[in-house]
Amino acid sequence: MQMKESKAVDTAKRARKGVVQVLYGRTVVVLLLILIQACMMAALVNYMRDYAVPIYMALMGIGTIAVIYIINQKGNPAFKITWILCILIFPVFGTVFYLFVKMQIGTKYLKRRLFKLREDTSIYMKQQPEVFKELQVSKPANANLSYYLSKQLDFPTYRNTEVRYFPVGEKKFLELLRQLRKAQNFIFMEYFIVERGYMWESVLKILEQKVKEGVEVRFMYDGMCSISKLPYNYPRVLRMKGIRCKMFNPIKPVLSTQQNNRDHRKICVIDGKVAFTGGINLGDEYINRKERFGHWKDTAIMLKGEAVQSFTMMFLQMWNLDERIGESFQKYLTPLSKENGRDLGFVIPYADNPFDDENVGEEVYLHILNHAKKYVHIMTPYLILDNEMITTLTRAVKSGIEVIIIMPHIPDKKYAFALAKTYYAELIEAGVKIYEYTPGFVHAKVFVSDDDTAAVGTINLDYRSLYLHFECGAFIYRNQVVAEIEKDFQSTLAKCQEITMKDVKGRSILSKVTGEVFRIVAPLM
Repeated sequence: MQMKESKAVDTAKRARKGVVQVLYGRTVVVLLLILIQACMMAALVNYMRDYAVPIYMALMGIGTIAVIYIINQKGNPAFKITWILCILIFPVFGTVFYLFVKMQIGTKYLKRRLFKLREDTSIYMKQQPEVFKELQVSKPANANLSYYLSKQLDFPTYRNTEVRYFPVGEKKFLELLRQLRKAQNFIFMEYFIVERGYMWESVLKILEQKVKEGVEVRFMYDGMCSISKLPYNYPRVLRMKGIRCKMFNPIKPVLSTQQNNRDHRKICVIDGKVAFTGGINLGDEYINRKERFGHWKDTAIMLKGEAVQSFTMMFLQMWNLDERIGESFQKYLTPLSKENGRDLGFVIPYADNPFDDENVGEEVYLHILNHAKKYVHIMTPYLILDNEMITTLTRAVKSGIEVIIIMPHIPDKKYAFALAKTYYAELIEAGVKIYEYTPGFVHAKVFVSDDDTAAVGTINLDYRSLYLHFECGAFIYRNQVVAEIEKDFQSTLAKCQEITMKDVKGRSILSKVTGEVFRIVAPLM
């Protein structure tokens, strides 16, 4: 009895300590400073509106010019409409906010730096002409995609690449540990979320051992983790263990739109021979060791062979964004084979960033939809679509293509789920079939089509992934793994319930209103 009471007291003490750390920690201070800046900005705008008529009229004029400018700029119509509504409904605040977003110095620097790094690495990302010619013979439409990704973005098409698919995080985790233990030269890891627990501690233990063996280990994670997952000084903790570590875009007490562009990628490269990507982060819910939203359904792929080279370059480009000393890229690459692995098909790894003026992730998805002959099957955690995606999905199904989308039944973000449901009616009426995964949450990002084509990566069907985040994925054609991906889709579908128009109409008033309100500002969320 006394032992139980002692444990209860210890638990209460730890809880109080945790609350104190949160209340007085750096995260709260940073968020408070950002909130103060936002309030000051709003107060300044309100002051100008109430007491400075000339300034108010000047901003009205600037707002009118801004609307004309927005209409004539290239870009997605959904973003244009949202900005125009913001300026017209809130003339002063909307105008100031738009100018604030467009005048960000940090984002302009990132764009220039990314372009420079792409130039520096382009020599290592050349397309082999014979591979392109073979793809032209096999499927000209895919050769067009290959040409676009190679010429515009330096992402070549490869042969001689084995692909292994993992239908759940647990299986990917076990293979990741096996491959990490084999590392002899270097390990590069880049993840959106890292949270201390069984999964991360298991990986970290191996990384520490590999450092002792002389293996170069670099680890990078998104700065959002400093909000609630990891302490702000965690990179220094890892560096003390011999691991080269950095946060991408750390959260700082400065009001900036740059903090809206997160590194959502999940990449692990080992010795330039093996690469992992997919939806799985380094947290216990991703391997169902911790339950958050029912069963966590996620997927990943492992590449072995030539296509790993692109993931190596993706990592090094991101790592060097804030480096002043030039990188020796070549020593991390493996020579390409002179023989073609014809039975392995074609693999095109690709990355997307918010500053390259190319919507790479969406282009790949639209390509699959536009060139399907029989079916397109999709798994995604979010469904927040622009006009191009809605039009393409509905046109495909109206052309006789079977289009099925698997969504979560237990959402992680209720507002995003309410917003997603505003698209259900239009899609279902056109013939798109929507299912929800009743055991829990789907975090997978998968497109599979016609038994020969698939795309697996980090890219969700929402504005954040398609336009605002740093992302990555792999387009796979005529590789035997496509059959495994489709098999997993069908297995997952058997655990889902179909959503009907009756279900859509039966939503609560609160859900409908919430979704419709959020849809107005969806591109800026």
